[in-house]
Amino acid sequence: MTQPDSATPLFPLQSVLFPEGYLQLQIFEPRYLDMVQRCWREGRPFGVLSLIEGGEVRRRDPARGEAFVQERFQSVGTLARIEHCETLQAGLMRIRCRGGQRFRLLSSECLPGGLWVGQIEPMAEDAAVPVPTDLKVTSTLLQSLLHSLEQGAAAVDVPVQPPYRWDDSGWLANRWCELLPLPPEERQRLMQLDNPLLRLELVADQLDQPGVLAGRA
Repeated sequence: MTQPDSATPLFPLQSVLFPEGYLQLQIFEPRYLDMVQRCWREGRPFGVLSLIEGGEVRRRDPARGEAFVQERFQSVGTLARIEHCETLQAGLMRIRCRGGQRFRLLSSECLPGGLWVGQIEPMAEDAAVPVPTDLKVTSTLLQSLLHSLEQGAAAVDVPVQPPYRWDDSGWLANRWCELLPLPPEERQRLMQLDNPLLRLELVADQLDQPGVLAGRA
């Protein structure tokens, strides 16, 4: 069975992708090798959804004989567009992606080879909201943290990538959501928020917690 042209390929992960977020993956499962090659060739995005049950690597369920463990994932995710793709060896690829628009999953189907596809509905992009004066410290702290992360690291391995928008509440909140030690459920909740200023305010509350940045610098 082939993927319907109107369906979006899905990649459930044990992480949450934010708009304009940076995602690096090594691909080795046949279901994703085929998907990545097609997306790269056609310039199409795929959808990243945070796993609720199951793993990133397909495995058999001992209780169900030859059946595979069924993945369950969130219904709101983010489109990922491949910016760089390379084949490391036969059956192993490395890709770098950028988070795009958030979407709501309307329906999904698991194809015989294990690839999930779905019908999606795009969600509104964050409004451009300047960082208010009382939250400017979140921008200053992130710039300082980024400077320390850049020391001795290859440019492609730095978790925050340009273009930088230090005075945009949504962009700033999203970068912090990626870096802070948050449970997946909390990251998902923050990603789904429609109000970028509220998202940044909640991030600021997290930054006020003692030791929250320990080990990051």
